[in-house]
Amino acid sequence: MKKVYTIGRYFRKKFGEDVYKVPLSIQGFTCPNIDGTVAKGGCTFCLNESFSPNLDKASKKFHLNPRSVENPLLQNQLMQVKMQYGATSRQLAGKYGVRKFLAYFQSFTNTYAPIETLKALYEEALAQPGCIGLSIGTRSDSVTEEILDYLAELSRKYEIWIEYGIQSVYDETLESINRGHDSANVKEWIEKSKARDLNVCGHVIFGLPQETDEMMLDTVRESIGWGIDSIKIHPLYVVKNTALAIDYIKGRFEPIEEDRYIRLLVESIKMLPPTISVQRVTAGIEDDSLLAPKWCQSKHTQMRHIRTALKEAGYLY
Repeated sequence: MKKVYTIGRYFRKKFGEDVYKVPLSIQGFTCPNIDGTVAKGGCTFCLNESFSPNLDKASKKFHLNPRSVENPLLQNQLMQVKMQYGATSRQLAGKYGVRKFLAYFQSFTNTYAPIETLKALYEEALAQPGCIGLSIGTRSDSVTEEILDYLAELSRKYEIWIEYGIQSVYDETLESINRGHDSANVKEWIEKSKARDLNVCGHVIFGLPQETDEMMLDTVRESIGWGIDSIKIHPLYVVKNTALAIDYIKGRFEPIEEDRYIRLLVESIKMLPPTISVQRVTAGIEDDSLLAPKWCQSKHTQMRHIRTALKEAGYLY
């Protein structure tokens, strides 16, 4: 049996112990696909202020123009980093005995701000107890040479990961989900990141509108060729108050079936070279905001089915 090279195994091999991510959601960040810079409304599957009155209120309360050098809310954001990191890291340490953490800037586009703001937030996170590095979720159209140079400088001392939403390598798919950029843009910035020896994780979605099995597997193949170090794969699921939900309700979108998803996931893992770690193999949401597919409601059940399928293929997860 082969062991899937998970990110946990990567960390244990490199640091000799477990390293956990501490997710951070910093209010005031947004996305160029939401604020109208490249598009409006966000990706069709994204829950944002175009559809959510509560999020709209929060965004007005904490609004920050990401291209403004003046940032009156920076102190508030720095406090968010400290409070969120502190609460979650203490919980993880108490439950699992973990001593090392990565601050994971997860929600929205976490390089879409002035470099001074980013430096302040990243360095505040790195100053927290047990923090050995950063994992930064972003879009390929929201990074700059200056940001990559800064992250490369940090990487001399810390474990630095940049996570790009690839989603699909097919431009017709990216257009259909209102992504706001093409696959060439993703390839360009992944390659620029790798040229600076940064660790890159690519996010891939299976079940995007009109995609065939071969198209989904092509996305994995191309991502490997672009030089990613790690991968996250998950199914496209439909939540309320999104553009995708409208398509689903009107019968214009049919979610991927679980058997098909797992089969493609197993094929993808077989393709991965031994140097590429796996950070995620599924996703879902366990509340009534999920419209479809219903099999995404229980991650525990999903993981049991995935582990069974991988074991049948000769892999241990």
